[in-house]
Amino acid sequence: MTAEQTAIAKVTEPSIAVERVSKRYGDKVVLNEVDLTIDKGTIYGLIGPSGAGKTTLVKMFVGMETADSGLVKVLGRKMPNLSLLQEIGYMAQSDALYNELTGEENLQFFASLFKLRKQEQKERIGYAADLVNLKNELKKKAGAYSGGMKRRLSLAIALIQNPKLLILDEPTVGIDPELRLSIWNELLRLKQEEGKTIIVTTHVMDEAERCDELAMVREGQILATGTPGQLKSAYDARNLEEVFLRAGGKRS
Repeated sequence: MTAEQTAIAKVTEPSIAVERVSKRYGDKVVLNEVDLTIDKGTIYGLIGPSGAGKTTLVKMFVGMETADSGLVKVLGRKMPNLSLLQEIGYMAQSDALYNELTGEENLQFFASLFKLRKQEQKERIGYAADLVNLKNELKKKAGAYSGGMKRRLSLAIALIQNPKLLILDEPTVGIDPELRLSIWNELLRLKQEEGKTIIVTTHVMDEAERCDELAMVREGQILATGTPGQLKSAYDARNLEEVFLRAGGKRS
């Protein structure tokens, strides 16, 4: 391959490439020969009922789970890969917070794990706290936060190091509609202005409509992929709820 061809390949290389990935826990097959490609600079939605395999899949993107077979590549490198964590922001379904620390101390701790200068840490903490509307709550201990506030703090932590790839597992559960809209507007800005790749798992169909592309997941398999418009057209459906039902799924 010439230098020019290598440069072109790097430009077009997807953010995530999943090839024939399978995973089981005991007798339960969680993922069954999954293939998936997620292009750079897109908002990609994974939708499906609880237990479909979405969370296991995104944990593989972060390196928290390994496949029994198949290949997962993130930003051109095989996972798991500790050196990639600087480039990945991850918000799990369960809030991984230190309840005895304040919101600000949680943000400071996670910021310290990344290669950020002190001024940059301060700026990123301010940005993230403002985005999730927690600036006036930062002096409170996280243990005193409501469930919705903990979700907001977890999202702020996922953004703290300005990652290239943002992976959000059910990010807006328990968040009020006005703030949810504000967060989605920021996700769209991060994609459009900063070229970030954002992966979202969701049960909320109006959020799925905001994604550039979707993968419908059920029983460890990808039922269908495409833009929201393509999926509705392919299944002659008025909305994504109908698409999912006609593709063989059912919502939980």
